[in-house]
Formats: sequence, C-alpha cells, structure tokens
Amino acid sequence: MSESSSKSKLQKKDGVAPLGPLALHHGGKLDDVALAWRLVGQPGSPTVLAMGGISAHRQTHSDVGEAPGWWQGVVGEGCALDTTRLQVLSFDYLGGWGESSAPTLDQAWPAISPFDQAELIGRLLKAINISSLRAIVGASYGGMVALAFAQRFPELVAELAVISAAERTHPMATAWRSVQRNLVRFALRHGKEAEGLQLARALAMSTYRSPEEFAQRFSGPARFEQGIARFPVEDYLLARGADYSTRYSAASFLCLSQSIDLHQVDASRISVPTRALAVIEDQLVPIDDMRRLCAKLPNVQLREMSSYYGHDAFLKESDTLQDWLQPLTGDVT
Repeated sequence: MSESSSKSKLQKKDGVAPLGPLALHHGGKLDDVALAWRLVGQPGSPTVLAMGGISAHRQTHSDVGEAPGWWQGVVGEGCALDTTRLQVLSFDYLGGWGESSAPTLDQAWPAISPFDQAELIGRLLKAINISSLRAIVGASYGGMVALAFAQRFPELVAELAVISAAERTHPMATAWRSVQRNLVRFALRHGKEAEGLQLARALAMSTYRSPEEFAQRFSGPARFEQGIARFPVEDYLLARGADYSTRYSAASFLCLSQSIDLHQVDASRISVPTRALAVIEDQLVPIDDMRRLCAKLPNVQLREMSSYYGHDAFLKESDTLQDWLQPLTGDVT
C-alpha cells in the first residue's frame, strides 16, 4: 500500500457520548454525565488511548487548519503513536476543559477521583464499540487515570505506558497545588476569577520545569517599575498564567487539581504489563516515588531519563518518547 493511499484511509470521528448517572468513588453522585471523545487513525487497527495532564483534551494533534494539539509530535502520522498504523482515542476529562460534563462556579461538584475517569472510559469503550485497548499511554494526570483503569478493568487493556505518575501524589506536590487552589478560591471571593487562575498557573509553571532550565533562561537582571523590581522569570510565569486564564475555568481547575491530590491506587493489584518512564528532574513526581511504584507492580519495565524540562518532559521530549514507545506499537501492522 502506498503512503498516499494509506493516508487517504485515515479517519477522524468526534462525538459526545451520554453515559448516564455516575456514583463517585469518594461519595456523591452526578446525573447524566457525558464524555466528549475523538478517534483518529487507521480504521480497524488496534486502539491506543492517549491522556495527558489536567489541561489536556481530545485534540492530541492537529489536522490541516486546526491549532496544534497538546501532544503534537507524539501523536500523528509517523509519530510515536502513528495514526497510519493505530487508532488513537482521546477525550475531554470529566470536569475539565472541553465538552465533557464539568462543574460551574454556581454548581459545585463532589470530589472527582481518577477512578471516576476510569469508570467513564470503560463506559465510553462500550458506547463506541471498542472491545479493548491495545494500550493506554498516560502522562501526569493521564498516568494516574491509566493506573486506576488498569486496577479496575485489567481485561480491557493489554499494556500501560505511564509517564511521571506514581502510586499516589507526593505531599510536597500536594502542598504546591493546595496553595494554588486557595489562591483561586480567595480570588473568587473577590470576583477575580481570571486573576486567581493567572497566579495559580504561574505558581504551577514553576513546578513543571527544572531549576536548570530556569537558571539558563531567566538569570538576567531585574527591571524597576515605579520602584518595584520585576524579574525575567516573573514576566514569564505571569504571561503563561494570563494565557491559561483565558482558556480554562476556575471551577474545572479546582475540580481536577483536587482530583490529582486524591489519586491513590494499589499497585500490587495492577497486573497489566506496564512500562514506566521517570524523569530525574521532575519536581512533582520524584524519581523515588516512581521507583516505589515499580517495585510494587508485578509486571513492569522502568526507564529513567534526565530532562531539562522536568515534569513537562512528556510534552517536549518527543524523540525520547518515539524510542520508548516503539516496542509497545512496533508489532502493529
């Protein structure tokens, strides 16, 4: 089959699946939840589910005329998750950015767990007639959901690829996120949603990357504005926070940030073969936490890497991911 004819058969399906009421892992119930999903690739090929951080959504990569997806360079034709050889499934998280069911500021939700996301993935597969997954590739929050799914539905997935996600969240990471959430809540009490999200995201960005990157990029001198020192790193963080505040809602941020900190699985009960990728410079998921996870998983291969990008390595190190994921998808024809 020629390359052009192969590409011509690629398909993209989008939908919003009504999945009924949901009894939540930590108590409470949601009525009539829906999950927005996308399936891209070679019809009839094995299906891989791709998931990222809490800001991720169902557009993993771009088609002509679309803005770049959140995992551009990892998903797509010729990439690690090659859509000429696979079908790649993605979705908008429950409670998050996109068209899936989500809370609003005037209608708060009970706590959402990665196990609740996993439950809805199981329902979604049935709704769109996918009997099982060749693999789940999950990074950050997506890795947490992947582990929860494998614990609950081992019969529905053949293999996991987990990046920067451990058995539970580290208390230091929870400390940082707790401050972020309280910044947003304080801002909401004063009618300043955008400002609260900007500051929370700015603080979060300081934890996503490595000290080595910040030292190289932002070591320049401060400038003074009306007697107040402004630092290069401050400008960067606030700019990223301002951009985020235009795209994300405070209600969704509070919902999924808390969901990260509620994450906890029993790794000894996860029998699905797993490949894990740990980043030595990751401040949010320390390398020792990844090692502890892998010590408990019955069937695991751990790879440790060094990256200037810290926790964000999964978004930046596409060449490494290409090499690391190749054994997972290499037998797909």
